[in-house]
Amino acid sequence: MAIEIYWETASRPLEDKAVCEAAEAAMRHGGREGSRLSIVFINDAEMVRIHDEYLGDPTPTDVITFDLSEQNDEPGDLPAELAALLAEAPVGELFVGVEMAQKVARERGVSEARELALYVVHGALHLCGFDDHDPEERAAMRVAESLVMAELGYEEDSAPHERE
Repeated sequence: MAIEIYWETASRPLEDKAVCEAAEAAMRHGGREGSRLSIVFINDAEMVRIHDEYLGDPTPTDVITFDLSEQNDEPGDLPAELAALLAEAPVGELFVGVEMAQKVARERGVSEARELALYVVHGALHLCGFDDHDPEERAAMRVAESLVMAELGYEEDSAPHERE
C-alpha cells in the first residue's frame, strides 16, 4: 500500500508511521488493502474552503474524503502509458483537519494523536463504503472505527463524536 502524506500545518501531532498504520488498518478492515492513498493535513481555513467548494458547506469539519477510484476506472482500451499512470494513481484523497483534531481532543480529554488517527481511520473507511449520513450507517461506521482503533492499540473512547 502506497500512502503519500502531506503536512500543510506546522503542527504534526501524529507521526507519519502512525498515519500509515491507521490508513492501512482501516483499508484492510474495509477490504481495500493495497490501495494507494494521498493524505493531506490542513488547517481550519483550508478545510472550510474545501468543504465549501466541493460540498457547499462553509464550516470546518474533521475529514473530507474524495474517492478517486471511479476516475481511475476508465472504460475501453487505453494506451499502455496511460493505463500505467492510472494504475499508480491514488484511489482516494483524505483532507484531515489538524486544528479540528486539536480542539476536539481538548474537549474530549484524549490525545491529539488519537483524535487525528481517528480522522484518518474515518476517512479511509469512507473509501471502503462506510457512511455516516443516517443513524444505521453511522452506527456501523462507529463500530468499524472502534475495531480499527483497538487494533491500532488506542484505548476505547466511548463518548459520542456527534457534533452539534
